[in-house]
Amino acid sequence: MGCLGNLLWFLCGGMISGLSWCLAGCLWCITIIGIPVGMQCFKFASLSFFPFGKDVVYGGGAGSLLLNVIWIIVSGLPLAIEHLAFGCVLCITVIGIPFGLQHFKLAKLALMPFGAEVR
Repeated sequence: MGCLGNLLWFLCGGMISGLSWCLAGCLWCITIIGIPVGMQCFKFASLSFFPFGKDVVYGGGAGSLLLNVIWIIVSGLPLAIEHLAFGCVLCITVIGIPFGLQHFKLAKLALMPFGAEVR
């Protein structure tokens, strides 16, 4: 399911969600302080382009918590809402359930990207 799922994902909506992460990364990279946040966005854009066969492991400490709070306020909420909306629409049909579950995985990641590691 990995290769075929990633190909179908990219053609049927993964490109849009990946470009959303890239846009957030470009906006964060405008300032020098936001460059680490922007680089994290670009890392998760690659996950958003091809999510099948990859897992997200959460960890981190106090620094991650502080960055996650700032992230949610500034740009995490729109990305999470986008992924939740796409996930709900895709879960209407049986065929779309695997793709909807990937959107839910990305919605959780959009709320807490710092301290997360893609494996």
